[in-house]
Amino acid sequence: MLKIKTNSKEVKEGDTFVAIKGYTVDGHKYIDEAIKKGAKFIVAEHGSYSVPTLIVPDTTEYLKNHLKEEYSKDFADLKFIGITGTNGKTTTALLTSETLNELGESSAYIGTVGFYINGKLVRELPNTTPDILTLYNLIYEAKEKGAKYIVMEVSSHALALGRIEGISFDSAAFTNLTEDHLDYHKTMEEYLKAKKKILTHLKPDATMIVNGDDEHAKNFETDKTIKIGNKKGDIAFLDYEPDTTGTKIWFKYFDRQFGVRTNMLCEFNVYNYLTSLGLVTSLGFDPKKVVSCAAKLNPPKGRNEVINVNGNRAIVDYAHTPDAVQKIIESNREVTTGRIITVVGCGGNRDPLKRPIMGNIATELSDIVIFTDDNPREEDDIAILKDIVEGVSKDNYIVEPDRRKAIISGLNMLKPGDTLLILGKGHEDYQIIGKEKHHFSDREEVENYIKSNDKDKNKTI
Repeated sequence: MLKIKTNSKEVKEGDTFVAIKGYTVDGHKYIDEAIKKGAKFIVAEHGSYSVPTLIVPDTTEYLKNHLKEEYSKDFADLKFIGITGTNGKTTTALLTSETLNELGESSAYIGTVGFYINGKLVRELPNTTPDILTLYNLIYEAKEKGAKYIVMEVSSHALALGRIEGISFDSAAFTNLTEDHLDYHKTMEEYLKAKKKILTHLKPDATMIVNGDDEHAKNFETDKTIKIGNKKGDIAFLDYEPDTTGTKIWFKYFDRQFGVRTNMLCEFNVYNYLTSLGLVTSLGFDPKKVVSCAAKLNPPKGRNEVINVNGNRAIVDYAHTPDAVQKIIESNREVTTGRIITVVGCGGNRDPLKRPIMGNIATELSDIVIFTDDNPREEDDIAILKDIVEGVSKDNYIVEPDRRKAIISGLNMLKPGDTLLILGKGHEDYQIIGKEKHHFSDREEVENYIKSNDKDKNKTI
């Protein structure tokens, strides 16, 4: 771990403490604490302290430049793979890392569901792409443990805020761009502008894998682009056949054709799989060997995760954007003989414009919808639910703010052939109410329901 800290609680003897002035916390308030804990050098924007100090105009910019100039050269022997886009980053990145591991290579994954080395969770992370100091420490840790490939999700926030300064990708991918994060970026134009910054982090000979079916694809094309698409593109799926546990895919890879079965559902996972295949093969691996790994790959936790409920399907998924909600409902409709029951909400202190859109999509495409809380944060949960319902024109919904009750209601509605979609939180095991996190897992709620029903059956017997 680098001897540089931005959190005074983590300071150890001999460290340099950089006082970052953040949105809610000013690190200058903790300089004295850092010195008491052993900091021997301070970087700050103002003040005079009892240890050697460097005063700079902007400590955030200083830290980014310092790490880039002093430490990024240590990563020269690593291969970096970056995935950006609104949806599909997590699945594509994990499939890429898993495939490399199956091919006998050592890889690390950094993204929404945590920090993994060779398929094992090392620790969870607070952001899709961590702050630059955390990121550098993770890369050092991965390298020390033998990783040769670093597979990263690259968020629009990370690109806009310079969290990946000094990182250059050997291969990168653009999955799609749909409405999200407008609470931060304000407009889709600014959102796109942030995403496009990944192009400035490509090595000269890097390959860019692009979803050619997305309307924004042309913005991400380079002199060395591989296009993914439906019946068109360099890697194109010609047909696919879903069932309740996976999908058969027939596709062409340039001038060759392949058939493969994956352990993932939904058309969007066809794109994710082929994007991952493009990333791995662009690094020089034989496509035939890459395809042979498919049967061993599994979807990430909380991504279209199927749970058997007395012969019916409950699915936990992270879908929290209009596009993602639409795609997961439509895709599960293909393999559902009965009704689609959807539990969904919208987060507080996040883009409010998508709320009525998601409400409309959910009710138009589902048979029954239960609108509920999803990390209300510091907003009034009832106000969020009213925003969602404003977009609804049908009467096939109920409102249940208590997420636990909403999930139980959905489970109680299940009849043979039905599918229950529990959307928005996926892998998350918490609800954020106010500024506090409270333990809550959609998957655990389903499992507890199953256990409770089993006990009730035993009592009657």
